[in-house]
Amino acid sequence: MPDEIIVLGEQYYILATSQLTDDRTRVLKHNETFAVFDRFGDIRPIGPGVQGLYHRGTRFLSRLTLLIGDRRPALLSSTVKEGNAVLAADLSNPDVREAGAVVLPRGTVHLFGATFLWQGVCYRSLRLRNYGQTPLELRLGVRLEADFADVFEVRGQQRRRRGRRLADRVEDGGVVLAYEGLDGVERRTRVAAAPPPDTLTPGEMTFTARLAPREEQAITLTIACETGDDRPAPEACDAALAALSGALADLRAHDCAIVTGNAQFNDWVNRSAADLHLMVTQRAGVLFPYAGVPWFSCPFGRDAIITALEYLWVNPRIARGVLAFLGETQATEVAPAQDAQPGKILHEMREGEMAALGEHPFRRYYGSVDATPLYVILAGAYYERTADLELVREIWPAVERALRWIDEYGDVDGDGFVEYARKGRRGLVQQGWKDSPDSVFHDDGGLAEPPIALCEVQGYVYAARERAAALADALGHAVRAADLRRQARALQEHFEHAFWSEELGTYVIALDGEKRPCRVRTSNAGHCLWAGVASPARAAAVADELLGPAGFSGWGIRTVTAGEARYNPMSYHDGSVWPHDNALCAQGFARYGFKEHAARVFSGLFDAALFLDQRRLPELFCGFKRREGEGPTLYPVACAPQSWASGAAFLLLQALLGLELDAPARRLTLRRPLLPASLPEVELRGLRLGAASVDLALTRHRDSVGVNVLRREGELEIVTVK
Repeated sequence: MPDEIIVLGEQYYILATSQLTDDRTRVLKHNETFAVFDRFGDIRPIGPGVQGLYHRGTRFLSRLTLLIGDRRPALLSSTVKEGNAVLAADLSNPDVREAGAVVLPRGTVHLFGATFLWQGVCYRSLRLRNYGQTPLELRLGVRLEADFADVFEVRGQQRRRRGRRLADRVEDGGVVLAYEGLDGVERRTRVAAAPPPDTLTPGEMTFTARLAPREEQAITLTIACETGDDRPAPEACDAALAALSGALADLRAHDCAIVTGNAQFNDWVNRSAADLHLMVTQRAGVLFPYAGVPWFSCPFGRDAIITALEYLWVNPRIARGVLAFLGETQATEVAPAQDAQPGKILHEMREGEMAALGEHPFRRYYGSVDATPLYVILAGAYYERTADLELVREIWPAVERALRWIDEYGDVDGDGFVEYARKGRRGLVQQGWKDSPDSVFHDDGGLAEPPIALCEVQGYVYAARERAAALADALGHAVRAADLRRQARALQEHFEHAFWSEELGTYVIALDGEKRPCRVRTSNAGHCLWAGVASPARAAAVADELLGPAGFSGWGIRTVTAGEARYNPMSYHDGSVWPHDNALCAQGFARYGFKEHAARVFSGLFDAALFLDQRRLPELFCGFKRREGEGPTLYPVACAPQSWASGAAFLLLQALLGLELDAPARRLTLRRPLLPASLPEVELRGLRLGAASVDLALTRHRDSVGVNVLRREGELEIVTVK
């Protein structure tokens, strides 16, 4: 196994054979297709690296390199445009020599490359322009390879057998690279060019550009990913780009627009929204945010729910899609290998050859203890945000099945707490959001034995029952609502007795299988504030502990506090900083009135974004203490973009503004709004609540925040609580 593979116990999906910490990759995604390019817009097989064109869990192109003669062009600049539609790269020619003499000086020809994905096809257009004073002839080459590696292979998992590469062939003026998998599915990469190449082999196309001074020439490549009988038909490049741009514009059109007096914050918010739109996938007729590129570009229940909650106030359409899809894929039977029981919400769903063959358990896998109560929380939050009683009626059976799972399967030993212990030998050992095998431990460093009851999961269950009670009331089920509230109160009392540690001054991370508290300070306790299960008398101690020097790195709250037995700032879950984790903690602080605590978290993550390429917060970064003049230390295999990291900016802003949207009551509340010095003013434009819409302007004053209503349409009460 290569040295650069990171191995953490039995954890499948954080294995990686290639680091992503530099800024030399560019990412595109559309629905089931994503691609990782270098800054030239090329795909290069650097070692067993991650670059490639991927479709439905398989890499369809492992090399795509542009050459001028036998050399790479010179890179001038590249970026993925703000809307995430197009990778734009400006290139020029290197010195071209013949017989030792320079016959074409560097910088004579400008090459502009534009690359995008649409409906299973990668489009790459090249526009060449001669800025020289004489006519010239230039030979361009495009080299191609396809390894058809499953994404788990790219991440380091070894396979005993693979399918067979079929003979490459030249066909209809293009190239077809093909592979027949052990699952019996033929996967093909079909590459075509306009105009047709001058020479053509399965591994290379060459073109001769003849350009008069100031003349331009265009070349377009289309790379279609075909799986079995699914054969996407490439469109004209302009038409495909227009369709992609239209689809992204449609997503943006339903968002509340956020404009502030800080241009850098605007950049962060715009990048975060664009990344979230990029990750949203049309699946079964609904919108569903995939988790992250490259390793998690597929449905994850927990990630999608939290992303939908983060973005709910901006645009509830994503939450609607998440609720519909996860309701449809809810488990219906006991299946130990998939950690499934009736009513349980999906953890992960994969495509690809290895998933089809059962070489890993994640084709449809349910090993998540928290996705099920989080689903119920999202259902309640969605109704409060939209008053969409029609959808609530549709998904109420799924909500009831989820609640039944909590009662019948979630509480393994009948002690009143929801626990987990994997049922299949290949499933995840840890099944909370911190699912590294070493993420739940005692103060001496010893790993907790299952069944494990995580503190935040009890909070989620408490909040799920409270939210479900409100839904039951809306549907006229008064007896059910009262019973759910009774269960929630009983859990809250039981939780305080079992999970609070006077010695730590916070909630312990978990109870192990023998009901021994895991006395470790972690960010999990902050989720208990977010869920509302924490005692108001103890919430301040939790907030202070998380923002103390051992808990707060300067960039954010660490997953595990410095000084704990397994603390490691370079670990995946034992000392790193996760943006979504911080956003949930900040919302928890705000819930209990600790706005200054929330503002510190906001400022740390905002400052981190300023140091990062494209203002893009990754899945996580290392938990080292902030050092003056330096940015955060990156984690080598973090996904970027990543959905719940992208959503963090919006939940953080909501926490500061104290924004509460109650659609059934037609009421918008700003509860003790606070604006830090970095945000002197904030405008929310097109904030919809039911049939009403409003534009708000918030202005920072020395000791308060002023709120002005710029526009209001429809019936809507606006309340500011100082």
